[in-house]
Amino acid sequence: MLDGSLEVSRVSFPKNSFPDIIRQVAEIAYESGVEICVVGGYVRDYFLQRKTTDIDFTILGDPIAFAEKVAEKFNSKVVSYERFRTAMIPIGDVNLEFVGTRKEEYDGKSRNPKVEKGTLYDDIARRDFTVNSLAIYLGTEYRLIDIFGGLTDMEKKVLRTPLDPELTYSDDPLRMIRAARFASQLQFEIEKESLESIKIMAHKIKNIKQERITAEFLKILGSAKPSVGLGILYNTGLLANIFPELNDLAGVDIVKQNGRSHGHKDVFWHTLQVVDNISENTDNIWLRFAALMHDIAKPRTKRFDKKSGWTFHGHEEVGARMQKRIFRNLKLPMDQLPYVETLVRLHQRPMQLVDDGVTDSAIRRLAAKADAALEDLFTLCRADITTRNPSKEARYLKNYTDVFDKVLEVQDKDQLRAFQSPIRGNEIMSELTVPPGRIVGYIKNQIEEAILDGHIPNEYSAAKEYFEINKEKWVEEFEDQLSTGNS
Repeated sequence: MLDGSLEVSRVSFPKNSFPDIIRQVAEIAYESGVEICVVGGYVRDYFLQRKTTDIDFTILGDPIAFAEKVAEKFNSKVVSYERFRTAMIPIGDVNLEFVGTRKEEYDGKSRNPKVEKGTLYDDIARRDFTVNSLAIYLGTEYRLIDIFGGLTDMEKKVLRTPLDPELTYSDDPLRMIRAARFASQLQFEIEKESLESIKIMAHKIKNIKQERITAEFLKILGSAKPSVGLGILYNTGLLANIFPELNDLAGVDIVKQNGRSHGHKDVFWHTLQVVDNISENTDNIWLRFAALMHDIAKPRTKRFDKKSGWTFHGHEEVGARMQKRIFRNLKLPMDQLPYVETLVRLHQRPMQLVDDGVTDSAIRRLAAKADAALEDLFTLCRADITTRNPSKEARYLKNYTDVFDKVLEVQDKDQLRAFQSPIRGNEIMSELTVPPGRIVGYIKNQIEEAILDGHIPNEYSAAKEYFEINKEKWVEEFEDQLSTGNS
């Protein structure tokens, strides 16, 4: 029973305090003569009373063969990774993972770990933090295995590595980002020695595959207060290695003029406050990411004007254009790119409408450009209010409410939801006997502009009449622009 290096605690747990699926797996193990423990995050969350749908088991034996028996019992399928001695089984909303006791090690030359068979002690010792090194032995009684004091650290809300932190982080440098993630999710503090080791070893994060880094980064962004984890990434030097554009937001430039010092707010910490603000109102990870990106181009557009001070003219457009490269570098899903680009590009527009006066034409353009992201845009704008002056905050919020109400009013009146030209491209090509090409887009744009400016209503008959009146002129204009190279 278990290897001699382990002593099972006398602390036992009532079996009915665990879900049926764990008790059933334990019964299959007993009938098969297999020793098994539930380990890691599930045990941690059991004590913290947090819900989880991922349950990890460590098998003293062949995990894949045992997983096949479990899959047969639950009429499911096994996804196995023999190289890593791992098998996964989806059962409804729950994912079961079975791992053979093992050692893992990164040699610094490969982004994949070297995996060897090991003892249960080896398996527990290789885990990232003591709060994740807890195990419950599923024998005739369910008993706790706590070799490294994980329960005590959980009570203290401390993240500490089971072994020397430099060894733990060398084995898998991704654990440095996981430290920031767990600190953000659990509101725990990273133990001092461990934090210092991360600062020393931050450069080793480059040995890890980008997909794994991004997965952890998005979990930080999805936590209740992302600024905790993001701040740790910055303060340890990890952020400079994994997301330099975001890291570059930090710092304040000072210019002295006429005996006075002129600075600007630290854009990085402002951005983190905006992300925290928006996270109180949405779980949409891409809206949170847009909040993280809304000022990303300020370092590139920063200028000091002797009359107006620090300016960041055009940072919203430059920031939107930066998103494609950022998405590719982070290996983010490209289908979310247009949404983030739209929010970054437009995040200044509602306030500009307040400053310029709310005209129907300006409202139509905002509604058309924001399209389905309109409500999220205003959620971002409200989150961007970080003033500590209560009267200013109230005034800004009222301004956004006034503009948003006006947008809804104009949208409904002018039928602008999912706006596009009532005259479609096929009809334009048929009328003008032209093939698909830029001239079709040019003419559709002329019709859309007329609607947005209020010259014609957003109706097919009005748009058709406007097209018939102007089509020959537009063709001539397009050909003139084409000949001069301006189209």
